[in-house]
Amino acid sequence: MKWRVDNVHPVIDGEPAAEATSALVVDGRIAALGAGLSGERVEREVDGAGQWLLPGLIDLNCHLPEPGSDRGGSIESETRAAARGGFTTVCTTPDTSPVNDSSAVTHLIRDVAERNGHTRVLPVGALTRGLEGERLSDMAGLTRAGCVALGNGGHATASSRVLRRCMAYAHTFDIRLFLQPENASLASDGCAHDGLVAARMGLPGIPEVAETTAVNELLMLAEETGANLHIGPLSCARSVTLVRAAKEAGHSVTAEVGIAHLVATEAAIEGYNGTFHSRPPLRTEADRRALLEGVESGVIDAIVSQHRPSDKAAKLAPFPETQPGLSTVESTLSLGLERVAAGELSRGALLRALTSGPARVLGLDAPTIAEDSVADLTLVAPEQHWMPAVGSLYSAGPHLPVMERELPGVVMLTAVDGRIRHEHEGDGS
Repeated sequence: MKWRVDNVHPVIDGEPAAEATSALVVDGRIAALGAGLSGERVEREVDGAGQWLLPGLIDLNCHLPEPGSDRGGSIESETRAAARGGFTTVCTTPDTSPVNDSSAVTHLIRDVAERNGHTRVLPVGALTRGLEGERLSDMAGLTRAGCVALGNGGHATASSRVLRRCMAYAHTFDIRLFLQPENASLASDGCAHDGLVAARMGLPGIPEVAETTAVNELLMLAEETGANLHIGPLSCARSVTLVRAAKEAGHSVTAEVGIAHLVATEAAIEGYNGTFHSRPPLRTEADRRALLEGVESGVIDAIVSQHRPSDKAAKLAPFPETQPGLSTVESTLSLGLERVAAGELSRGALLRALTSGPARVLGLDAPTIAEDSVADLTLVAPEQHWMPAVGSLYSAGPHLPVMERELPGVVMLTAVDGRIRHEHEGDGS
C-alpha cells in the first residue's frame, strides 16, 4: 500500500519538529519525508495538521489472555486496544493458560497473533516450567521458537539457587530475562502496600522491602552470572536507588515502571476499590514521585502498560480476592501526557520511555522517523481529548485508572509495517 500523511510534525529524539512536513509510506517503509510530496499519487491521503508523527510505541509488559479463558479478552481484542493506544509492538507475558513454557504454546501465540492481531506480538516465555519456580523450562527451545525474552510472570522462584541456575543458563545462551522483583516470603498473603491505608482498612500488606530485597538479589546474581537482566515493574523509591547505583557501577541492567504507578498511589484503594488492586501494589506519593524522577533521569528505561484485562466479576470480590491488574493499554500514552501537562515529567522523557527505551531493552535499533525506516507509526493529536467510558473501550477489561474523565492525546492512526491497524473515527473510537 502507498499512502501519505501531510502537515505533520515528526517526533525525533523525543521532540516534535517545529516545521510541518509530509511522510510517504510505500510497501511498509517510509519512502520519503519532505514538504514537496503533496503531489505524489497515493492510495490514501491523511491530514496530520497539528499532530505528531511518532515511531510506533513499544510495550514490554502486556498480558494477552490467549491461550486461556475468553473472560479476559483475546489476542484480537487486546491488540486492537493496544493499537488504539498507539502501540505497534507488545510483549505478551508468559502467564497464559497453559503457561508459555513450551515451543508449542509459543508457536500458538505467534500463529494467532499473525492471523488476528492488530499489533506485532513478541512472546515472553516462562523461565521455569509452569511458572512454578522449581525446574528450568526449555529456555533455548523457547528462544528458538520466537520468545524475545524469558520471565517469571510475577511468580517467585523456589530459591536463590534455582534463580542463579536460570541466570547462568540464560547468560550461556545469551537469553534476555524479564524479572519482576518480589520476595514471596515477605510478600506472603499481602494485597496492598504495607502502609497507613492498608492498616486502616485491615488489609494484609506487602512491605516495600519485599521488592527491594528481591531487586538487590537480582542485581547481585546478574552481576555474578553476567545475565542480561531487565527488571520491573518497579514500585518504590528504594528500588530506583538500587537500579541507579547498579547502572552507575557499570552493570548491564534495564528497568521498567507501570503507568499506574506513575499516576496513582495507595490512596486509590480507599473504599476497598478492587479496580486498583495491582501487583506490585500502588505505594506512597513519595514513591510515585521517585518513579517519575527515575523515568526523567533515564534510570528507568521503559514505561509499560502492565495491561491485565479482566471481566467485571473478577473485581467484585472482597478486595484481597479480586484479581490484581488494571486495563491500561488504551490509556498509557494519554496518562503519560497528563503527567507532562502537570509538570511532573518532560515530554521527551515520556516519549523516549515509550519508544527508544523499550527498543533498547529488546536489543533493537532505536525507532525513528526517517527515510527507509520501517513504517511502525503512531499519529497523535496532542491537543485533542477523549473520555474513557464503559462501552467505548476496545479491551475486554473495563478497569482503567481513569474513567469518565477527559484525557489528553488522541491516537488518530496506528500503522504496523505500513499497514493501518487503527484509525480514529470520532467520539467513542
